[in-house]
Amino acid sequence: MGNEAIALGALRAGVSVVSGYPGTPSTEILETLVRESQKPGTQDRPLYIEWSVNEKAALELAAGAACSGARALVTMKQVGLNVASDPLMSLNYIGVLGGLVVVVADDPGPISSQTEQDTRHFGQYGKFAVFDPASPEEAYTMIADAFAYSEKYQHPVIVRPTTRICHSYASVSLLPDLPCTSPPGFDKAGGRWVIFPSLAYRNHIAIEADLLKLTEDFSTYHGNGLIEKREKREKIGETGPSPLKGIAAGGVSFAYAQEALLDIPGEYKLLKVGTVPFPQALGRTFLKGLKEVLVIEELDPVIERELIYLCGREQVPVQIKGKLSGDMPQAGEYRVSQIAGRLRAFLGAGGGPVVPAPEEPVHTQGVPPRPPVLCAGCPHRGSFFAVKEAVREQGRGRKAVFSGDIGCYTLGNALPLDMVDTCLCMGAGITMAQGINRVEPGTLNIAFIGDSTFFHTGLPGLINAVYNQADVVVVILDNGTTAMTGNQAHPGMGRTATGKATKKLSIFDLVSALGVQELVRADAFDLIAAKQAVKQVLDKPGVRVILFEGPCIMVHKGTSPWKIRREHCTACMVCIKKLGCPAISRVAAARESEPGTEADKPVIDPVLCTGCGICRHLCAFDAIRREP
Repeated sequence: MGNEAIALGALRAGVSVVSGYPGTPSTEILETLVRESQKPGTQDRPLYIEWSVNEKAALELAAGAACSGARALVTMKQVGLNVASDPLMSLNYIGVLGGLVVVVADDPGPISSQTEQDTRHFGQYGKFAVFDPASPEEAYTMIADAFAYSEKYQHPVIVRPTTRICHSYASVSLLPDLPCTSPPGFDKAGGRWVIFPSLAYRNHIAIEADLLKLTEDFSTYHGNGLIEKREKREKIGETGPSPLKGIAAGGVSFAYAQEALLDIPGEYKLLKVGTVPFPQALGRTFLKGLKEVLVIEELDPVIERELIYLCGREQVPVQIKGKLSGDMPQAGEYRVSQIAGRLRAFLGAGGGPVVPAPEEPVHTQGVPPRPPVLCAGCPHRGSFFAVKEAVREQGRGRKAVFSGDIGCYTLGNALPLDMVDTCLCMGAGITMAQGINRVEPGTLNIAFIGDSTFFHTGLPGLINAVYNQADVVVVILDNGTTAMTGNQAHPGMGRTATGKATKKLSIFDLVSALGVQELVRADAFDLIAAKQAVKQVLDKPGVRVILFEGPCIMVHKGTSPWKIRREHCTACMVCIKKLGCPAISRVAAARESEPGTEADKPVIDPVLCTGCGICRHLCAFDAIRREP
């Protein structure tokens, strides 16, 4: 996998400190490093690995290691860089001693993210280098290059794989480890690491000079390149040289373009751009003799704008086409077939000019939609339902707003639960609820947040609520893991990223220490107790916290399934209409595998049912019993 290749590339480069926060599609990088570090014969390698509580903490830890001369790696996804941007922007002004590589996985689509933001902009905005691999094989070697460039210029650098690079598989030939030296340790260096305004001013000038050097340096870097294809002619020079067309691409789009061009006749120049800053000398060579260029890149028109700028500065009359001209789709992932159609039209192989086309759907035609849902046996289903019923029974008609957050529980927005009205970013549910309440004081504001997200950025929001005397109910959904990204460790689990036992932090004790007076806890699978816990604090003023506890089904595999007794079932469908559990379905017709099954009555799939028992609390006819 591309993420595994990145991890192995970092090991080859001599990385000694690794930190990060899990987020699809980047998570497997750190997990691979943990796996590799625990193989026999690797214990003598000086390697420290941790899941940090958030991306800001991860980057700051890595910055300390890099300022001490170590090679450090930080992993996150694109929205995680928003959290880490504060230290990153300042760190570039003081620089590093050892190589510091920040792997930020972008998510075109987006497949599992709030945004389609393009990390290459951070390179331009923050004035540091970005490496954009076009394949898992290149990602493996680029990591070492990134460490080398970081140490050469003494600045942090970003490696920006996208989802298809992270999660695609390839045969990667592993290379010998690179020579590296032991970190010298932290040197006070006469105040080099203290970012006073005068130092920032001087270093800003140096950064700008380094950027100019990088644009030339990257023009000969093997991650950038130029391919020229000319057709063989029977009579050379009969009609003179034909005007070449140019194609520019970066990241996985370059791989797609290469594959598409195998079956498309024509003459062209193909520019591969794998870095920020843009390799200007290479770009000038590329533009010579061209009349028009088609730029193929996912997310934002970064390469396209660089080429337009270069044409203007060099006064080269080349027409640049891409997203800005409407010749390429503005959003989403690209596909080989999609790019092939554009290239055929552009090269004249399909007849007619490039015509702006509507965005093509990503999903295959005819395939029924399968929206994500909470798993069968998920404790969040019980928590949401308990809050919903308590508000319905005791809310006295008050308007209720349910603020959500980032995690599995975002899926509580789906029907029939319909319990998430806002979802912005990690930790924002608690603070958005406070803002809504300041505008509508009579509103019942309830914020949901998971255990990992609570440690990530939920604590400041809760402190803000207590300090400013907000009137909100905070519901902490503790399923004992970082579930959405693959069950990584967090401070409430009692183990580190490498499996080492550590102090387990109690969410209940943390909330108590903040001075929250109204704090109750309940079992998320016991609907009666859970609903009572909500009612206990619902009508009270100030900050109230409900802690629902119940293990994620991926951690605790459950017990024997439940079964609907057909003779007691009245087909009221309450178990289906109110819960939305994927283990319960309606029988459209009698099943051969279940003789005697009545049509139009619900059944529980014993394969999907985990035995959580939430549904039994809803049945007024005692038709749901434990399977023997």
